Amino acid sequence: MASAWLVLPTYNERENIEKIVRAALPELASVAEPHILVVDDGSPDGTGEIADRLAEELEGVEVLHRTAKEGLGRAYLAGFERALASGADLVVEMDADFSHDPADLPRLIRAADDADLVLGSRYVDGGGVTDWGLLRLGLSRGGSWYARRILRVPVRDLTGGFKCFRRETLEGIHYADTHADGYGFQIELTYRAIKQGFRVKEIPIVFRDRQAGTSKMHARIALEAVWKVPALRWRH
Repeated sequence: MASAWLVLPTYNERENIEKIVRAALPELASVAEPHILVVDDGSPDGTGEIADRLAEELEGVEVLHRTAKEGLGRAYLAGFERALASGADLVVEMDADFSHDPADLPRLIRAADDADLVLGSRYVDGGGVTDWGLLRLGLSRGGSWYARRILRVPVRDLTGGFKCFRRETLEGIHYADTHADGYGFQIELTYRAIKQGFRVKEIPIVFRDRQAGTSKMHARIALEAVWKVPALRWRH
């Protein structure tokens, strides 16, 4: 059975962290050898302490404490490094706020049997978004469309953050020198995989807006993606 590591970056997620870990662990265990790595960026609300308690109680749960909030991309890179060093066959990205449904984890992992990178996609047939206003939905769809046109790739959801990488894929795209954060980070990882010739598959998911806590995305992260997409194409 493959070893699957779910990397959960957190910053002030005390309302969600225990629920998401307890929901995700059995879903992972149904299809793989389960591991959950919580990467906490020094949350002042006690998220890291809750994660430590869970790690003591639940087999397969670990915590990586970072001392400063450096952004989603840096947290994922640290998580990838730990997971690969620990022997992960598969590495999964997922939000810690239930925007991504833990029940979709088995589908994501099974799809990696014949793909090198699996994307949980909002914008393929069967996928969707709930609880978003028209403006936010338009920005998200527009961002994916913009990146797809500039980069000339067929992927419909380039900005999503629910992904399953095979070990060989992360190693092959040299993930450690990824520069962007937020949406740009997600775009860059997928684009690198495509350019390196890895098999990328999208499967439909329904994305739900968080019900507790505060979103960490803001205008700077969205604007960064706008100007880094053309730069990404030129670099590659």
